[in-house]
Amino acid sequence: MVQAQAQGLPYAGSVTPLQAWPLVQQGQALLVDVRTAEERKFVGQVPGSTHVAWASGTALTRNPRFARELAALHAKQPQPLPVLLLCRSGKRSALAAQEAAKAGLAHVFNVSEGFEGDHDALQQRGHFNGWRFYGLPWVQD
Repeated sequence: MVQAQAQGLPYAGSVTPLQAWPLVQQGQALLVDVRTAEERKFVGQVPGSTHVAWASGTALTRNPRFARELAALHAKQPQPLPVLLLCRSGKRSALAAQEAAKAGLAHVFNVSEGFEGDHDALQQRGHFNGWRFYGLPWVQD
């Protein structure tokens, strides 16, 4: 959070996939996938992650209930935990973290690099960084 403040981020901050996984594994954070249901089904997802779509469909139509749905999910947890938002590359999840902060959710962080990572020199994902690149747990339908 200190780094986020120093960088002027409008949300709590970011963690890398390698920082996120131990927090989730140890029950110290809640991992919320903000990708579309289709992305989760066909590209893959992190076992045990929860889902609140930031947008839906191929047009990525913004979910106007995102902040309310995230707040409701967080409220259902037995104890308040920081929330880590995951998308494909870390860009949508950063926007989602910003929206959560505007809605008053203070401990919502972006997972930088996302599930598939950034583009490499050949404009392909998954060869440079991201959740899958690091060999972190994931499953695919």
